[in-house]
Amino acid sequence: MALPPPPPPAQPAPSAPPLPRCYRHPDREAGRSCTRCGKSACSECLVQAAVGSHCLDCAKASRPPVATRAKYWNARQHTLVTYVLIAINLAVFAYTTIDDPSSLGGRGPTEAQVRLGIVEFFMANDGEWYRLVTSGFLHFGVIHLAFNMLLLYQLGQLLERALGRSRFALLYGASLLGGSFGVVLLTSNPVTVTGGASGAVFGLMAAAAVGLQRQGVNIFSTGLGTTLLLNLFITFAVPGISIGGHLGGAVAGAVCGFVMLAPRWKPVPSWARWAAPVAVAVVSVVGSIITVG
Repeated sequence: MALPPPPPPAQPAPSAPPLPRCYRHPDREAGRSCTRCGKSACSECLVQAAVGSHCLDCAKASRPPVATRAKYWNARQHTLVTYVLIAINLAVFAYTTIDDPSSLGGRGPTEAQVRLGIVEFFMANDGEWYRLVTSGFLHFGVIHLAFNMLLLYQLGQLLERALGRSRFALLYGASLLGGSFGVVLLTSNPVTVTGGASGAVFGLMAAAAVGLQRQGVNIFSTGLGTTLLLNLFITFAVPGISIGGHLGGAVAGAVCGFVMLAPRWKPVPSWARWAAPVAVAVVSVVGSIITVG
């Protein structure tokens, strides 16, 4: 009886094709590829994209230039001037605190505070008119700083969005100088040291109040009216607060706000919205010089 022929020898299994190598690391296998250019890459050389993954070269090429990225970042900062003003106030407070840590608790005035605050004696005899500006960034203690910065932040969110950065900065500057004018106008002691962002903050409050009133909004139906009345009460009830600084800033801000925040149905020329704070600032500086001189 014949036996069946033996089975043919088994054929070797075909070997798997080698995996592609990463375009940046030839010693590494790449199981994925860039969905944009198709280059093979390891996981370290791929970044997640909106659709798929991109290699590092494609990811870098898809990023906008620095100027464009800066423009996009700038457009997202709706209250940049407010944050810059807060930062300047914090920096000045840090300077006075480092110079003399006792100023942290509101005791003083310290030597650094004397150098920056409004002191009519030095303004009249040494011509140190820079004090009209630097005094607006000087604070006596943490509570003084915190209260002013809180109001500046809240009012900045309201006004900087409405006015734009440049006009908001002009409004703040005019209010600050108006507050300084009020200080030199109503301070009888020429060696008194006065400082604080209160004048500028009062100007922002008054400008917002006038603007809302002109828009037909009753400010006492909002939190602004109560805040303004409360701060006016504190101004006259608490000793040691600069009445002139608060009232001067409020008057300057109200004048600016009347023009800069005019409603659309009672329009003012565009140039007047720029000229009003400049005029108030000039009057404040000239008035301060004449008063002290």
